[in-house]
Amino acid sequence: MMFPPLLFSLLILLLGARSNGSTFETRESGTFSMFSSFSRSWSQWVVQRHVDNPTAFNSRKVNSLSHSKADMERVSSTPVRMSAIGHATAVGGIGANWGSQASHRLPPDIVVRMLRENGIQKVKLFDADYDTLKALGRSGIEVMVGIPNDMLATLAGSSKAAEKWVSQNVSHHLTANNVMIRYVAVGNEPFLATYNGTFLRRTFPALRNIQEALTKAGLRNQVKVTVPQNADIYSSASSLPSGGDFRADIHDYMLQIVKLLSDNEAPFTINIYPFISLYIDSNFPVEYAFFDGNSTPLNDGGMTYYNMFDANHDTLVWALQKNGFGNLPIIIGEIGWPTDGDRNANLLYAQRFNQGFMSHISSGRGTPMRAGPINAYLFSLIDEDEKSIQPGNFERHWGIFQFDGQAKYSLNLGTTSSGSLVPARNVSYLEAKWCIMKPGTSVQDSRVSASVSYACSLADCTSLGYQTSCGNLDAQSNISYAFNSYYQKNNQLDDACKFSGLGTVTRADPSIENCKFGIMIKPYYGGAGRILGSFGKMMLGLVLCLTIFFVD
Repeated sequence: MMFPPLLFSLLILLLGARSNGSTFETRESGTFSMFSSFSRSWSQWVVQRHVDNPTAFNSRKVNSLSHSKADMERVSSTPVRMSAIGHATAVGGIGANWGSQASHRLPPDIVVRMLRENGIQKVKLFDADYDTLKALGRSGIEVMVGIPNDMLATLAGSSKAAEKWVSQNVSHHLTANNVMIRYVAVGNEPFLATYNGTFLRRTFPALRNIQEALTKAGLRNQVKVTVPQNADIYSSASSLPSGGDFRADIHDYMLQIVKLLSDNEAPFTINIYPFISLYIDSNFPVEYAFFDGNSTPLNDGGMTYYNMFDANHDTLVWALQKNGFGNLPIIIGEIGWPTDGDRNANLLYAQRFNQGFMSHISSGRGTPMRAGPINAYLFSLIDEDEKSIQPGNFERHWGIFQFDGQAKYSLNLGTTSSGSLVPARNVSYLEAKWCIMKPGTSVQDSRVSASVSYACSLADCTSLGYQTSCGNLDAQSNISYAFNSYYQKNNQLDDACKFSGLGTVTRADPSIENCKFGIMIKPYYGGAGRILGSFGKMMLGLVLCLTIFFVD
């Protein structure tokens, strides 16, 4: 059987895939883009070139996209220290993003208990999954419920559709399940440059219809709308925060949204990712990504910036101020650091960044342009092994907890008596057994390449790259890791360890040093499992067997 090109070939595994972002770089005429690289503006989303002149050091700390600003109306060019106190918005501790793109999700009730035991008082969801919202009922945890981008067109085109969505996903859970829903996130980073304008004309109408539906339902004061945006929506022509303004191509669209938010006393939500600066540009000053105060500070009209988060945040503050909305409250929708899949994605840097961020916001001082508490959601709560790796192999490793709810490193959120993360309890695992390459089999066997490619395309081999947690394995262990990943993802089904006779099951843990060969948790079917019943699960198993048949 002929196989299509897949994510990993044996050659890549043996040599160690170098995941340093170089394949995602573009070089065009223009100035190096920094604030876009603060955000998760991957690869083609960022127009950049390398600047070797030492005088460009500061321009690597701030954004100077080459979009023309000539057509942008300037409200003010004089530095003014803005207060964070404008419209009232709840802060109430640290939050976390709870994603669901995992092959084996932890049961929602276990996750909710973990949230409570860690004192995490807010969660941001990317959809309105019924089981998840129901589990959050009576938990006391504040919820931001999400509307995916693929729903924007429907909601933009029909006020009735918006009313139905609010009724089913907000009103119902508020009343029937006592879920503390406080925000509705309309879309997720819909104005990313890489979307080529797909959602430009849909986002505001959808936002307006959802706001009107909330008002009609009597929830205008209780539930606020917002639109989580990527930090590539603004830039600075001067390479300083004070030069910040919204991108020229989306300027009018942003003002529509910002005015609606302001009129309804709703917050502006922004996602900021210093990690991407290092991923995209190996020459970026590393210390400026962290909060230790070890970097060369940036001075902007008497305001001093010791880290890129503050500088990026205040570029948005300037953008809002210049357009007449200086007091609009800001929520940090996503911020974090991955732990694997790239040389800079490791436990040491992740612990350093997240702990530094927690210490930074716990003071309540805010940023140079915005005094007061910072309302933020860590990205993310738990690793997700089915996220797209197009941005980079690190994309599946953002969690402060592993896929099974076990803490990755010591992190003091300031919310527990122990000062460390509390792991998930009562997690059910599959048997303690693994799939490995059959001992004595040659790595040169003609069946190996296709088997490894197949396994990695359907499972998760993102820990096998250059300078990652499993980057130092020999050829046989690389192959075994790929086999085991597929085997575990398929619930240790016997047929999932065949690989044309190359695989075998062992009860001896093949983990090597820091490279852990995982054992999957038992699958959670939720509402789907209750509907499918045993017959449905049997049919799912049959489909898997038929799929594996074509590999053998």
